[in-house]
Amino acid sequence: MSSVASAPVRVRFCPSPTGNPHVGLVRTALFNWAFAKHHQGTLVFRIEDTDAARDSEESYNQLLDSLRWLGFDWDEGPEVGGPHAPYRQSQRMDIYKDVAQKLQDAGRAYHCYCSTAELDARRDAARAAGKPSGYDGHCRDLSAEQVEVYKAEGRTPIVRFRMPDETITFTDLVRGELTFTAENVPDYGIVRANGAPLYTLVNPVDDALMEITHVLRGEDLLSSTPRQIALYKALIDLGIAKQIPSFGHLPYVMGEGNKKLSKRDPESSLNLYRERGFLPEGLLNYLSLLGWSLSGDRDVFSMDEMVAAFEISDVNPNPARFDLKKCEAINADHIRLLDVKDFTERCAPWLRAPFAPWAPEDFDEAKWQAVAPHAQTRLKVLSEITDNVDFLFLAEPVEDEASWAKAMKEGSDALLRTAREKLESADWTSPESLKEAVLAAGEIHGLKLGKAQAPVRVAVTGRTIGLPLFESLEILGKEKTLARIDAALAKLAA
Repeated sequence: MSSVASAPVRVRFCPSPTGNPHVGLVRTALFNWAFAKHHQGTLVFRIEDTDAARDSEESYNQLLDSLRWLGFDWDEGPEVGGPHAPYRQSQRMDIYKDVAQKLQDAGRAYHCYCSTAELDARRDAARAAGKPSGYDGHCRDLSAEQVEVYKAEGRTPIVRFRMPDETITFTDLVRGELTFTAENVPDYGIVRANGAPLYTLVNPVDDALMEITHVLRGEDLLSSTPRQIALYKALIDLGIAKQIPSFGHLPYVMGEGNKKLSKRDPESSLNLYRERGFLPEGLLNYLSLLGWSLSGDRDVFSMDEMVAAFEISDVNPNPARFDLKKCEAINADHIRLLDVKDFTERCAPWLRAPFAPWAPEDFDEAKWQAVAPHAQTRLKVLSEITDNVDFLFLAEPVEDEASWAKAMKEGSDALLRTAREKLESADWTSPESLKEAVLAAGEIHGLKLGKAQAPVRVAVTGRTIGLPLFESLEILGKEKTLARIDAALAKLAA
């Protein structure tokens, strides 16, 4: 079912530059990006930076860097420009001031002089009486005399939008038809007492002036939609807006304990995924599954495939749970899909300082190229490459006490001596020959391959788990392998 009219599609992504981007924000950007591309439409990237206390230039630059890393492109916005510039709200203040004044002149907005204490007291009284506790319209129709009294008291008013006394019904692209009655959508503030415009004004005004046709955003903003629809109608009457956009509210992303994933949850931080070495395409693939799917039996797909299939009407309105293990598994699948050259290039940051524990001169490019295809089959995230290949570039293997205790059981010294003897005479150009050598050693000591190779692996690599063992031994080489087995035997003897 198509959710788009014949008019050209224009959607927007409008984050605030406050701190590290989180995965919920990325999921919203992804759905808008895919929707725009699917319909050959326009994606407008807009920065909502009117809150000077919370917004920062550092966060702004971090936000742009994050979107570029993820592979998003936009048709209008920062670094691109467009016919509706500027695209930072902090540079559009005169526009909001002008619209607020026009709304007041037309009787669609008014000054409200109520203090916070007065508002709280009236809300408490309404709750006690079992009535809606929103704004009660106290300043809707003040006389000139009442206004003068408030001014004489030194009160500075906010500007409040006058909601129409009518039920508002709209069809949400994700949730279907929704209805809000007038008593549950009271008049609301659009300009602070200091003259600063509020989100409730700037967001719909920008959408109107930028001719946005579809607003796809988080479910947490659903309650603001009837207020914005009423404001849109006023803006249309004033000749400022051309249309009311269609709305689609995306499901919550839930974290641990079935609570909504928040910025404070570690797994919500986009930087965490970059630092751990998630592929952008792997992370986006997983985030797309938080409310949408390509098909019932397929979880791994490219962004091109998502764009070809994406319809907002297919989004599930129910909350989606963030599962880090599944996210890692899908990322691992995308690592396998890379060609080896691309894989080796993407691993590069984790093979250098500060991640790599070896000296730069000890890094052997030939050994890295030889081991890379084997490493590619084992990683969930790229940062795991460091621990998987450090045995090749360090003078001695990493001493992992838990691995040593697990592998070096009673009799391990005898097994290692036999394995060393068999490996000494093996064909070191054949991983299969090395495997047969360790298998033969195990048979002599009554051990199957899995038990026999564990002490060898720990002696040579320092860990009980890692890359395919016999290919690793071949790449490390006969001399270093046997020397490490000798060192392990000396440690056992001590």
